[in-house]
Order: sequence, then C-alpha cells, then structure tokens
Amino acid sequence: MLNPVLVVEDEIKLASLLSDYLTQAEYSNHQIHDGSEVVDWVKENQPSVILLDIMLPGKNGIDICKEIRQFSNVPILMITAKVDEIDRLLGLELGADDYICKPFSPREVVARVKAVLRRTMTVEKNSEQLELDEHRLSASFHGQEVSLTSVEFQLLRPLANKPERIFTREQLMQNMYTDHRIVNNRTIDSHIKKLRKKLAGISDGKDWIQSVYGTGYRLVL
Repeated sequence: MLNPVLVVEDEIKLASLLSDYLTQAEYSNHQIHDGSEVVDWVKENQPSVILLDIMLPGKNGIDICKEIRQFSNVPILMITAKVDEIDRLLGLELGADDYICKPFSPREVVARVKAVLRRTMTVEKNSEQLELDEHRLSASFHGQEVSLTSVEFQLLRPLANKPERIFTREQLMQNMYTDHRIVNNRTIDSHIKKLRKKLAGISDGKDWIQSVYGTGYRLVL
C-alpha cells in the first residue's frame, strides 16, 4: 500500500477536486492548505508524492520544496498559475520532478502522479544493479568492483541515488567539493569521462552516465 499523495493547495475547492480524482484512481491522499504546516507533516508521514502549489499562505512552495529536499527525495510536482514561471523554477534548480501549469485537467494531474510513481518504482527496483560502498570508495555491478577516487565517489553518489534525474554541473560540483572551491566545467567533464570508463569496465561497456546538452548529467539504468 502506497503512502498518501499529499495535496498542498490553498484553493479548497481545487484541492478537494484533486482529492476526489486521486481517490477514484485508488490513491489515498491528504490535503494541506497552509504552507507552514507542510514540512512537519512530510517528516512525520512520508508521502509517496507531493502536489505542491507555489502560491500558498504561511510559506510558499519554492521554500517548501527547498526544505524538503534537505531531508527527502519524495517526488514533488510543482503547480504554478503561470506558464513562464516554469522556466524560472527550472533555473532555481529546486529538485522538483515535474511542473504543472494552471488551469489543468484533474485527469492530467492523476496521469502525472501515475507517471512519476511508475518512474520512481522502476528506479527503486533497478537501482541495486549499481552499488556504492562509501567505506571502500568503490562501485560494484553484479559482483564486479572498481575503486574510485574520493572525488569520483562524491560525483557518482547523487547520480546513483537519484537515477534519471538531471543534475547540473553546479549541483555536482557542490557534492564533489565541500570547501566551495571554484572549479570550471571542464574539470567536471574530465571526472565524468574517467568515471564513465571505470563503470564501463565492470559492466560490459554500459554507458551509465548520460550527458544532457546544455544542462548537465544523469545516470541511466
């Protein structure tokens, strides 16, 4: 049984409509109408998906998303009333999994929830293929192991923990170097190249890390 879908929306009629459609699709759900209540509820209840409106009383969706990402990788679908807002949200690198623009069809929202859950479940099912050992600074695939440098391990960890999610070079840089040193994109690309070669060596040439033009990288299963 999945944990509930959390609907964070201050328009009570809209929240109730979404709740009705989710219930018809056999998803348990819970509504919150005030942004200040969200983070504590998520910590206590661990929802399966969050539908998160941006404009909320108490605390806005952007700040809520940032706080949740400090302790959870729960799928978050951001809801905005402005199409052009989505570009700004992407630029903020919030770590949201999808964006929905009002007005929307409740059926479309349910379809998006199904899609993100299907994607998440597939990742969880397959993620054991590539295992990381922090103490040994190594990665293994079907019993084949390769040693990594500390920097390579810190680079690979976020990619492996969240397969299919795109990470910008800046996000990867923050994981690699905790001392906030200035590193150019070529350095990241060089480490990725070496990491790809090592991982390919234990998986019959499989290319685990995909370049996303103009954005960054993601780990593919």
